[in-house]
Amino acid sequence: MREFIVEADGGSRGNPGPAGYGAVVCDAATGQTLLEAAEYIGVATNNVAEYRGLLAGLRAAHTLDPAATVHVRMDSKLVIEQMSGRWKIKHPSMKPLATEARTVFPPDRVTYEWIPRAENKHADRLANEAMDAGARGEQWSPGDSVAELEAGPIATAAAAAGSSAAAAGTPAVVAAGHQDVPGTTTRGWTSAPDLGAPATLVLLRHGETPLTPQKRFSGSGGTDPALSAAGRDQAHRVADALARRGTVQTVLASPLTRTRETAEIVAARLGLDVVVEDGLRETDFGAWEGLTFGEVRDRYPDDLNAWLADPAARPTGGGESFAEVAARIAVTKDELVTAHAGRTVLLVTHVTPIKTLVRLALGAPPESLFRMELSAASLSAVAYYADGNASVRLFNDTSHLR
Repeated sequence: MREFIVEADGGSRGNPGPAGYGAVVCDAATGQTLLEAAEYIGVATNNVAEYRGLLAGLRAAHTLDPAATVHVRMDSKLVIEQMSGRWKIKHPSMKPLATEARTVFPPDRVTYEWIPRAENKHADRLANEAMDAGARGEQWSPGDSVAELEAGPIATAAAAAGSSAAAAGTPAVVAAGHQDVPGTTTRGWTSAPDLGAPATLVLLRHGETPLTPQKRFSGSGGTDPALSAAGRDQAHRVADALARRGTVQTVLASPLTRTRETAEIVAARLGLDVVVEDGLRETDFGAWEGLTFGEVRDRYPDDLNAWLADPAARPTGGGESFAEVAARIAVTKDELVTAHAGRTVLLVTHVTPIKTLVRLALGAPPESLFRMELSAASLSAVAYYADGNASVRLFNDTSHLR
C-alpha cells in the first residue's frame, strides 16, 4: 500500500481577514514532492484557512491513490488535536470542514502529527503566495509559485489531475519533484505586506506568596495561597511600570488567589477590570503540592525522574502532565489571540503557563521548560501576527522591582 505525507498550512491577515492555504503531498518512501495545492479563499480566520489546507492536501493525495495511507503533518495544534479526536470542535465554521476531511480517506488510514512551524515552510510559503496573489486581486496558479517545480515521474498523471480539479472549481494542483529555483526570492515575513498590529500578550507572573521564597511546588491543586506582603509590594511596583508604558488594554487573570490579587492591584492602577480566564491556571502538582524539590525527590524518586524525563508523565497522585498543560495553554492562546487581534493584553498567570507560551512561540522542545528562570512579578511578552507567526519580545524582566 502506498503511503503519502501531507503537509498543510493556512493563514489569515487580520484573523479574520484575507486568507489562504497551501498543501504539499510527498511520497513517504522517497520524500519526493508529488503535488502542491494553494488557494486564496477571501476573508476567513486562521483556523478555517488551516482546515481548508488540510482538506485540499487530503484531496490532492486522493487524486494520486485513493487506496493509500496518509500521514498529515501541520503546525496547527488545534487542527491536529481536533482531527485526532482528543479535542472537541466547537466553532461552527470548522465543524463541516472537519467532517468533510474525515470522508476523503477512511479514518483508519490517516494519522496526524503536530510539527513546529519551522518544519512546515513549504506549505506556509504556498499559503503566503496565495494570499499575496489575493491581495493583488489575482488568483494563485502553480506557475506563479516561487517553489516552482520540475516535472517528476508522475507529471502526466498529475497534470491531468490538476486539469480536472480546475474544471471542478477546486484549487490548482501541480505535479513535482520539488527543487527550489535559483535566483528566486521566497516570500515570507521579511517581504510580506504590513500585517497590522499583532495581538500582544504581556505575561506577568504573580507576586510572591509565603511558599515562593522556599521554592515549594505551588500549583492549582494545593492550598491556593494569597500574596505575602512582599508579593503585594511587587504587584504595586509592576502596576506602576505598566502604567508608565500605557499600552495594556485588557487584564486577564488565572482564577487562583495569588494571580487575582496581583491582577486587581495592577488593574486598579490602570483603570481596568479583571477578567478571570480558567485556561491560565497553574499546573496541578498532585501530591507534590507544598513540597520542596528535595522533599519530592526523597519521597517519590521514581515518579520525579519520570516527570523530568517525559512531558506526558504526571506528578504523583494524579496531577497534570506538562503535555496536558501545553494542550490547554495552546487552546487558550488561540482563543485569546483571535479575540484580541491588534490589542495588548496583560495575562496574570504562573510559571508553567508563561514558560509554555514562550516555548510554543519559539518552537522549542518540552525539556526547555527546565532551562528557563522565571522570577516572581516578572514580565515577559509574545506578539502574535495575523499570518500565525509569533515573536518573543521580552522574557523575565524584573527591572521594575529594583
